[in-house]
Amino acid sequence: MRRLALAALLCLCPAIAMAESSMPQMDFQNPLTTSQVVWMVVILVALYLLLARWGLPEMGKILAHRDATIEADLKAARAAKAAADKAVAELNKTMKEARAAAQTKMATAVAEAKAKALAESQALAAKLEAQLEDSEAQIERARQAALAAIKPVAADAAVEILLRLTGQKPEAAALTPEIDAAYAAQAA
Repeated sequence: MRRLALAALLCLCPAIAMAESSMPQMDFQNPLTTSQVVWMVVILVALYLLLARWGLPEMGKILAHRDATIEADLKAARAAKAAADKAVAELNKTMKEARAAAQTKMATAVAEAKAKALAESQALAAKLEAQLEDSEAQIERARQAALAAIKPVAADAAVEILLRLTGQKPEAAALTPEIDAAYAAQAA
């Protein structure tokens, strides 16, 4: 109520100060101007009371509701962000575990492939070594067979050469140790 009285006094102060001015709207000697000022004060008081009792509380409720809605939305956004952060952390963890598992599987597969290749190469090397030994044995047998086949031919050739050179036929028993010594020297 004090506010209302103060507002009315402030409205009248300029009118009192301007009573002697030449402006017709400030001529308070005129009963029409006074009634207009009174009605203006009545309307302003009514507007003030209407706004103070009904309009401003409604605006306050709207602002409070708006603040509550904003706060609820912020809480929901914070919760959603926390859930998203948790989901991202779980995704990163899962990806890291999957990457580690894949690397382990790759390392295992590479090790198995290397072991298999090593075993296959060792088996192939052993097979080739056996074939080489078999081939060398065949060559040695063929060489021995060739040498054995050459001995009679060499003995006949030596007998024939000595017969032509000396005119006498040598004894086979004396010639055989000499041919064997020549073969031994040739083999070494």
